Amino acid sequence: MIRRAMPVLMSLGVLVAFALTLVFLYEKSVAQPMVYRTVLPFVTDIVQKTVASGALVPRREVTIKPRVSGVIEKLLIEPGQLVKQGAPVAKIRVMPNMMLVDSAEMRVKAAQISVDSARREAERFGSLYKQGLSSQTEFNQYQLASQLRQAELDAAQSNRDLMVQGSSKKSTRVANVVVSSVDGTVLDVPVKAGTSVIEANTFNDGTTIASVADMSDMIFQGRVDESEVGKLHEGMALAIAVSALGSEQFEGKLEYIAPKGIEKDGTIQFEVKAALTLKPGVQIRANYSANADIILARREQALAINESWVIFDQGRTYVDIETTPQHFERRAIKLGLSDGINVEVLSGLDARSRIKQVAPEP
Repeated sequence: MIRRAMPVLMSLGVLVAFALTLVFLYEKSVAQPMVYRTVLPFVTDIVQKTVASGALVPRREVTIKPRVSGVIEKLLIEPGQLVKQGAPVAKIRVMPNMMLVDSAEMRVKAAQISVDSARREAERFGSLYKQGLSSQTEFNQYQLASQLRQAELDAAQSNRDLMVQGSSKKSTRVANVVVSSVDGTVLDVPVKAGTSVIEANTFNDGTTIASVADMSDMIFQGRVDESEVGKLHEGMALAIAVSALGSEQFEGKLEYIAPKGIEKDGTIQFEVKAALTLKPGVQIRANYSANADIILARREQALAINESWVIFDQGRTYVDIETTPQHFERRAIKLGLSDGINVEVLSGLDARSRIKQVAPEP
């Protein structure tokens, strides 16, 4: 009896397993409904801006150059030091050009000859004037000529002494002592004692002994791409971030936009400059690298949505609005200012509108 029932039981088991498999495959083949996440518009500040990279530099940096050629005998300053206008910067041991010295000596000798000749004439007419043989006018003319020739001799001797020694006993001028031409902070001293230096003249820029700048008057100097420069105008506000100072930011005001672009790395860029507002207690160093956010437009407390929720179709903008749970209709909306992430909604939505996100919930 049991042997007869075994095939029947086995057949029933196979049929049950087959039926269960069919049920499993059917349930698996039935599509699960897609559940979309919805979001609400929000109120936020939207700031449209462009970024300029550059550095913080003094508005005016002055290079100090010698008035005579020679060798630096002594440096009297160091970087970071505050100096006043007229303060000594360096002392130079003059190494004169012998051709120029010879020329100066010849001018001194020529001036001496003129002095001797004018003095003899003045003495002769002085004697004639005392004898009543010459008028006082003639005597005064020769006496004046003698004085002028003496002044020319003094000038020639002074120039020769300055050329040879760097200073003159007959003049207060001291050419071998280099002085600062402005008040400020010494930024750089690119030479050392013993370095040969050349005076600035028509044919040579001269050797820079030091650079001095007023560190209380700083500007941001940077570049912007040609695609953005048309949106800028003088007076725009800047938010300037300095990487060396961490999260510290400074305010600035755009005051210069270059009229001509410069090609760099295959793109055309325009130089911009902005006045920097310093903060008390925050030390700024020249050439700190910085990035400036130039604010093009701002909307405060605007109704906005994430720009990724927007559907763009044939030049128009839409969003899918939930009418009943998980049922949506497409609605046209008008957009305003965008910061690249969020965009202002001008019409078509209110604060209660539930918007379908593009991707469904997993």
